[in-house]
Amino acid sequence: MMKLPGPSDFDAPTWPPRRLRESQRMRVATLTRLRWLSVGGQMAACIFVAWGLWYPYPVIACLSLIALSALLNIAIGLSYTRTQRLSPRQVTAILTFDILQPTGLLFLTGGIQNPFSIFLIVPAMIAAATQPAAVTIGLGILAVAAATFLAFFHYPVPWPSDLPFNLPFPYLGGMWFALVTTLVFATFYIYRVAAEARTLSDALTATEMVLQRENHLSALDGLAAAAAHELGTPLATVALVAKEMGRFTPPDHPMREDIDLLITQTERCRAILRQLSSLSSSSEEHMAHLPLLSLIEEVVAPHRDFDIAIRVSAGRRTGAEPVLRRNPGILYGLGNIVENAVDFAKGEVVVDVSWTADHVAIRVIDDGTGFSSDVLSRIGDPYVSPRESEPRQFGGNLGLGVFIAKTLLERSGAQITFGNRPEGDPQGASVQIVWARSTLDTRLASQSASPSTHYAADSFSEFDVSRL
Repeated sequence: MMKLPGPSDFDAPTWPPRRLRESQRMRVATLTRLRWLSVGGQMAACIFVAWGLWYPYPVIACLSLIALSALLNIAIGLSYTRTQRLSPRQVTAILTFDILQPTGLLFLTGGIQNPFSIFLIVPAMIAAATQPAAVTIGLGILAVAAATFLAFFHYPVPWPSDLPFNLPFPYLGGMWFALVTTLVFATFYIYRVAAEARTLSDALTATEMVLQRENHLSALDGLAAAAAHELGTPLATVALVAKEMGRFTPPDHPMREDIDLLITQTERCRAILRQLSSLSSSSEEHMAHLPLLSLIEEVVAPHRDFDIAIRVSAGRRTGAEPVLRRNPGILYGLGNIVENAVDFAKGEVVVDVSWTADHVAIRVIDDGTGFSSDVLSRIGDPYVSPRESEPRQFGGNLGLGVFIAKTLLERSGAQITFGNRPEGDPQGASVQIVWARSTLDTRLASQSASPSTHYAADSFSEFDVSRL
């Protein structure tokens, strides 16, 4: 099973950062749009305060800083194409400027007493969503340093000259603390959400690749039949020409032996093509649909060559055996569950198969160490950090393979439950997969014009899993 580590909360910063995936590199168009929005907002605020409220403050100096930000945006637009993605160093340099430029504006307009001081944390939040942890931490420290500087050094807040505005120092301390805590919480939250979204996206991509490969393998017989059909016409022409040559060539002619060989080999090729042409129809007839127990045997067969015994047992069985359509997702998902059980079993794995008129259930049990409580709460996540998983400690090094198996089985309509064997039984893990029979049994599906694949989750409570 493929096992890949997931991202830790905030790994030790490294510079330059590890190579980013392409989706993490910021597009020039995205960054310039955000910066033009910032320039527009700063310009509107300065104009309104200066000529709308007529509050005195260094207007020319503030407008100069805003013009500097606009010139940088123009330079970025001229230097790069709109679809180009910037490197971490380039993004870090731009976001650093986007902290220092508002710091200059706030220095001229009241420091952290200015209500717009909250915008100091925006560049760090942007970095948290797209950049490595080292960049986010660096920009966060710079933002905290800027807020600290502005708490002590700044021009007065724009205010009517006859009404001096001064906040008490304890209140300023509270504002500084609120700014810093907001920065820490927001950047950490955004970083974790973005990292988990990227992890989930990668895992789903791997799931699609696995399913595509399984579908490709199952479609090879159809491709062979199509190739045989396409080759049939030119081979018939070759056979016709060879027979005509043989009819007009005397037995004692020097080329007679070669012509007979050509006729023989064309007949052999035609026999091979006939076999390939019947491959697709014969495979669909005999293998596209198979009984449930045959599917289970196909799943467990590759794992019988190990030192672990695999036993298929009979649970509660009511009515005829379900007949399933061959589904690569079910084959891969069940195979992965059985593989994990074999990897961490001590001596035996039991695959218990049950069905009723309403449900089909498969339960995979091993005699290993089972799952720990913390892993049970996280099973199904795409990755498990290697710092949190050790061999046989958690009943399996569960990671991307189990996520793929769970995703594929749930797409087939299954409900999966991970747990440990009941108290009183031998120690070990237990994985139960339950389907509504109408979604799995092709004979029942053919009896309904539009079988529903959606059903209430609590309907599984009617299936007595204790009898498995």
